[in-house]
Amino acid sequence: MGSFSIWHWLIVLAIVVLIFGTKKLRNIGSDVGGAVKNFKEAVNDGKSTPILEDEAQGNTIDNEIRQKQKQ
Repeated sequence: MGSFSIWHWLIVLAIVVLIFGTKKLRNIGSDVGGAVKNFKEAVNDGKSTPILEDEAQGNTIDNEIRQKQKQ
């Protein structure tokens, strides 16, 4: 009684298609796809960090630590 067989899922799919129609399901699919694409772009934009002023001049934190260790 745990999982459904493939026949159960096919019957559910047929009922959903009869209720909503293929055109509406296609529109829902493209809307969900667009939302996922926008979400991925937003996540990738959030990963890119702005360049700090010191990094733009070539003075990274690692370089500062190395210079202090040499002294």
